[in-house]
Amino acid sequence: MEPILKARNLTKRYGKVVALDQCDFELYPGEILAVIGDNGAGKSTLIKALSGAVNADAGEVTLEGQKVNFSSPNDARNAGIETVYQTLAMSPALSIADNMFMGREIRKSGFMGKFMRQLDRKKMEDFARDKLAELGLMTIQNINQAVETLSGGQRQGVAVARAAAFGSKVIILDEPTAALGVKESRRVLELIQDVRSRGIPIILISHNMPHVFEVADRIHVHRLGKRLCVIDPKAYSMSDAVAFMTGAKEPSQKEIEAA
Repeated sequence: MEPILKARNLTKRYGKVVALDQCDFELYPGEILAVIGDNGAGKSTLIKALSGAVNADAGEVTLEGQKVNFSSPNDARNAGIETVYQTLAMSPALSIADNMFMGREIRKSGFMGKFMRQLDRKKMEDFARDKLAELGLMTIQNINQAVETLSGGQRQGVAVARAAAFGSKVIILDEPTAALGVKESRRVLELIQDVRSRGIPIILISHNMPHVFEVADRIHVHRLGKRLCVIDPKAYSMSDAVAFMTGAKEPSQKEIEAA
């Protein structure tokens, strides 16, 4: 099976600091791939390079077998890659529907839309409502309520729903349960599995090992700016993963080659 998203020899330097050191990466169709690594390992830079937020100094990225060169996150979004950052990138004072369509608003057809720039609010609200309902998030009663009135889990749900609505090929989730309680984390994990069941592959960056081992099909271990190895969560323990991640244990040559 060919990877849907692949990177080879990605390199990124900030002065004398090497954030990515000839890093390789593969995401396969329909899988949840967890990316784990210690603070400063280069996980964020890898994700930013894949999503167009950072331009790598060297290396290449391919999407569905075609070489891509994203100069901005908008380029990646237009190609079908949606990213939900830890900060959620939402405007708290705006409504759920407005946040869903931020930067991709639907305008009315004809003169009113083309020349008067009027938005088709009904179309956007209906679409947002449908997408939230699809993912079982219609505990949110009013699509026009401000995002700041939602709980942390509901906000994360809206962000994931937005990504699922527009991320036709790949969704990247950066620490989606980091600021949530147990119950809300559980709902977000279910949401991730719901999205995957629709056939959209997911890259999950997380420090929460129980969550990683619960939902991931494969785990990419990132250390010192590159991929150390890829492990199967069914074949390894959480302590193995942490030991690889921190350098307390080195993977065998077989494990490195499997990556």
